[in-house]
Amino acid sequence: MSKSKIFILVVIGSVAAYVMGSFMINMGRDMSKMTNSVVQMTQDVHSMSINMNAMAGDMLVMAKSMVDGQKKMGDDFSQVAKDMNTMTGSMKKMSVDMHHLGAYIKTMNANIAVMNQSMARMSGDMATMNQSMGAMRYDINKFTKPENIMIPFMR
Repeated sequence: MSKSKIFILVVIGSVAAYVMGSFMINMGRDMSKMTNSVVQMTQDVHSMSINMNAMAGDMLVMAKSMVDGQKKMGDDFSQVAKDMNTMTGSMKKMSVDMHHLGAYIKTMNANIAVMNQSMARMSGDMATMNQSMGAMRYDINKFTKPENIMIPFMR
């Protein structure tokens, strides 16, 4: 082998070693960056996991509050329905009572009309009695004071 061939082989070997060395160095840097990225990503995932666990706990509290709220609202609506049912029954009873009251007032009006007729008859009877009493007084007066009959102008 000649010196020139050895030289070319040395140069090619040196270039290949340089290229391979550069490739290895760059690959080492890239692997280091990638490792750092994976470490950071692991820390982020861990932090996200902690946050998600806290959020899951908060969601459980919220879900329990919603269930409790819905139960309370359901109980309240149930009570409102019972109260409305009671009120409806009371209004029905009140309607019946008002109907009876109307009937009683109607009967009372009829009784008052009868009483008014009786009082009118009684008033007429009293007037007749007053006239009779006046006539009787006049007649009694005639017999107790005979002078009035004999001398009517002396009154």
